[in-house]
Amino acid sequence: MVEPSDRPATAAQRLVAPDSYGVSTLEPGLRPPTTQPSGGRQVPIRVQLLDDTQEVFQISQRSPGKLLFDLVATHLNLVEGDYFGLEYQDHRKMTVWLDLLKPILKQIRRPKNTILRFVVKFFPPDHTQLMEELTRYLFALQIKHDLACGRLICNDTSAALMVSHIIQSEIGDFDETQSWQHLLHNKYLPDQDALRDKITDCHRKHIGQTPAESDYQLLEIARRLEMYGIRLHAAKDREGTKLSLSVAHTGVLVFQGYTKINAFNWSKIRKLSFKRKRFLIKLRSDPTSNHHDTLEFSMASRDCCKVFWKVCVEHHAFFRLFEEPKPKPKPVLFTRGSSFRFSGRTQKQIIDYVKDSEFKKIPFERKHSKILSSSSMTSSFRSQMPKEMIDGSTSSGTDTSDTDSDTGSSSCAYGQPLMYGNPAAVHSGNTNAVKSSPLHRSKFSFGSLQLEEGEGVEDEEEEEEGCYRFTEEEVGGHSPSTMAASQTPVSPGDGLVNGQTAPTVADAGVVPLTTELCVSSNPSDQLPSPLTSPLLMEAGYVRTDDEDEARRKKFPTDKAYFLAKELLTTERTYLKDLHVVTTWFQEVVGKEEVGKEEVLPQNVRDLLSANYEPLLKFHKGFLREVEQRLAQWSGRSNAHIKGDYQRIGDILLKNIQGLKQLTVQLQKHPECLVELERACRSSRRLECVCGDFELQKACYLPLNVFLLRPLHRLLHYKLLLERLCKHYPPTHQDFRDSRAALADISEMVLQLQGTMMKMENFQKLLELRKDLTGIDNLAIPGREFIRLGCLSKLSGKGLQQRMFFLFSDCLVYTSRGMTSANQFKVHGQLPLYGMTVRESEDEWGVPHSFTLFGQRQPVVVAASSAAEMERWLEDIRMAIDLAEQTSDPQSDLLSSSLADSECDEGIGEQESEEELAGSRSSLERQGHRSNTTVHVCWHRNTSVSMVDFSVAVENQLSGNLLRKFKNSNGWQKLWVVFTSFSLFFYKSHLDDYPLASLPLLGYAVTVPAEAENIHKDYVFKLHFKSHVYYFRSESEYAFERWMEVIRSATYSASRSLTASRKDLY
Repeated sequence: MVEPSDRPATAAQRLVAPDSYGVSTLEPGLRPPTTQPSGGRQVPIRVQLLDDTQEVFQISQRSPGKLLFDLVATHLNLVEGDYFGLEYQDHRKMTVWLDLLKPILKQIRRPKNTILRFVVKFFPPDHTQLMEELTRYLFALQIKHDLACGRLICNDTSAALMVSHIIQSEIGDFDETQSWQHLLHNKYLPDQDALRDKITDCHRKHIGQTPAESDYQLLEIARRLEMYGIRLHAAKDREGTKLSLSVAHTGVLVFQGYTKINAFNWSKIRKLSFKRKRFLIKLRSDPTSNHHDTLEFSMASRDCCKVFWKVCVEHHAFFRLFEEPKPKPKPVLFTRGSSFRFSGRTQKQIIDYVKDSEFKKIPFERKHSKILSSSSMTSSFRSQMPKEMIDGSTSSGTDTSDTDSDTGSSSCAYGQPLMYGNPAAVHSGNTNAVKSSPLHRSKFSFGSLQLEEGEGVEDEEEEEEGCYRFTEEEVGGHSPSTMAASQTPVSPGDGLVNGQTAPTVADAGVVPLTTELCVSSNPSDQLPSPLTSPLLMEAGYVRTDDEDEARRKKFPTDKAYFLAKELLTTERTYLKDLHVVTTWFQEVVGKEEVGKEEVLPQNVRDLLSANYEPLLKFHKGFLREVEQRLAQWSGRSNAHIKGDYQRIGDILLKNIQGLKQLTVQLQKHPECLVELERACRSSRRLECVCGDFELQKACYLPLNVFLLRPLHRLLHYKLLLERLCKHYPPTHQDFRDSRAALADISEMVLQLQGTMMKMENFQKLLELRKDLTGIDNLAIPGREFIRLGCLSKLSGKGLQQRMFFLFSDCLVYTSRGMTSANQFKVHGQLPLYGMTVRESEDEWGVPHSFTLFGQRQPVVVAASSAAEMERWLEDIRMAIDLAEQTSDPQSDLLSSSLADSECDEGIGEQESEEELAGSRSSLERQGHRSNTTVHVCWHRNTSVSMVDFSVAVENQLSGNLLRKFKNSNGWQKLWVVFTSFSLFFYKSHLDDYPLASLPLLGYAVTVPAEAENIHKDYVFKLHFKSHVYYFRSESEYAFERWMEVIRSATYSASRSLTASRKDLY
């Protein structure tokens, strides 16, 4: 083998800059390293090529499959390598594909005794899409192999014609003696002897045909065959009929024997999944079709199911996507299902890349050819192509069999993007291609399948082990990722071919892998880089132990500094919340009104603009001043030496006095909420726009909550100043300013407190109305919300879980419905007027039970614990007293007259804990969001009162935390926001929307025990059942504050209340 410096330019050198040997599977996003892991011993791997030769590659035992594949592609000088793959027989005697992202020795148990085969993996519908002669030659070798082993089934005429083209490429023009001798010594067909005459007759007609033209004609015939590129996987249908499944560029195919009996195009498939031995195909609803919504096939084992499922995933991604699917981040909180994804360039990327590249033709040897290959001459690439390819047309009489499919030819396949799937699950595929609204949802996709991790099971009783669902992805362009990431070239010793050093790129500079988090003010313009996503697998974590420890020691120790820092972090979150109302909501409404009638009435638009935009402008300046002061205070200038900037009261006093000038705007915010609600009731279109907006990532809470945020912020200032004044001695230089600021903010809070409490109740009634179905009008004057939560209702079927809602005039009980919005269906209403309640545990023998005696028949319910029962009894008795104070009973709440008796239908299928807390289920669910407090209480079997909601308004916190899972080693730094009984996780405070959320109701917060081996300071532990998370704060003050606010949520239902509930209502 020639030395690397003497070797001709490789395909890698022809294709890319900077130079890299990874020529065939370049990945724009997250990818495995292409250099050999240091320290691992070298193991020989044998690879059998398509010309039946074997090559030995020496690689490190920890190398990923990607490295071996790239070495093979480099050895062949192969540019269009993504059409190929490496297959082998595993320990179960199953033929599987080598996973490029996993270490080889984790896939192959005995590498010395295993032979990997380099074969065609993806068969394109049109061979003219193969741009290089070498690629077509390798495809021709694959067709030759498939014919010989009997995999490519066809009629005798087609078989004879294809073999004649193979012989033409190997021995040249027909010579009767030579042809007969060649057929005697070579086996091309299982029953070749019977077709020998036909083969020679066809061979006579190919005089003058070059090997390249013979390859072209061979592929032209093969691509029209039904079994072209087909690999059958044995299966059975529901009735036990033996069938075979396969996958092609068009979709999933069903065969009986070697006859195709059905085909399911990608456009008709909604989801592919497997459960144990069952392979499931969920179709889109089609009134004209006789197919069931879900097709089920049984395979020999779970492993067979998974192998076929992976092949389907890869085929869809390769043929249907514009570019390689981005790595799906690993959920922060829970993982479910398979994490498998397609790795490599898509067909569209390959075609565009080769067309746009200018490279020198590299000669190659046709091993079985006895004639001079045209590829060894110095003619240009186009001169090697048959005339049909140069003209852009195919031979006459061609029947592509794909004309009615949604993929079709290259031109139409990529020119007509189709819309698929769940409009609530939109991701941006290209971060810079389309400048659109940050919250726009009506995007189009060239049919993308995306891995669903943590998604709940639909209409099934068991968890799906692997699931792929069609979702919409924005397709704005095909440029590679903007993230700077380049592969390291092979160096001597990194990879060996047959014991010799693999070819390298001379003088290629090593470009280190870099990651940049590109932050945009527009939440859907740009997604975080996969390498910096907090949802990434553990290997992508940023280990920050040492540097954070060093940074922590530099912090000032004064408590006032940490109070000021809390002001800074919460102000950043508050400013983002103001942007939701002033920027993102307005943009969504504006886009909806383009070329149409106005959606938002002008008076409401003016009301929002006049009363929120001045606040946004004011708080931007306030935040800027706080940031500057904290920078000076923390020692980034010499000012802290003089002590002039070790205070925050002066800035608070100045800005609270400025905020008092905006009191008129703050007093108008309740009117904004009422007017927007009135406009939604009068306009179904506006109601839909608001509902869709609430499903956006940036709107992580109900829209009405953001409208009341400025009033809530006043409480935060008041509480922070109270702690600051308590900390300062009266002689401190900052005490006077802090006390004056506290007096001003207390005056504002007192002035707005009554309105604030009414609006909180009104907002909660509006939110509950979205969670309930079967109610005419929940938010009526005089009605107050008191408590919601789970109780078990005793009926003829026994105890059944029900969600109860206690208001000031009635008690409503519901069950979780089976609608796509996961709303709760109302089963009955119990008026509180004249109701009595008594404990009945001894009477019914049910623990923690009590009986409600009302105007109709008694209702027996049971709580989950004695403490929960006491809370319900206390609130119900208080509500009865409130109802008695009214002179007349309230009218019926329900939309239809429902009896008190329980409906016969059972409770809807429950979501799992992972589904509740997973990133997708908590942020991107179709229909009404399913991580509301009502759903959390349903799953956690607990309850929450209005007092708890009021306390939660005061207890909000933001800041950086280090998070660690139960079984992981490193800590990952996240920006965390606590609000509304939940933790919301961001990569940094610059992100516009959370990546995941964790509802805390039902969780316990403690300090790790000694046996848990968490040898760090300021660590607290969150745990619920088997779910355990560790969080580490940067200081003692931050640790105490996080523990305080989280306890207000986790123990909200069990804490003693300092205020009278009746006083609150």
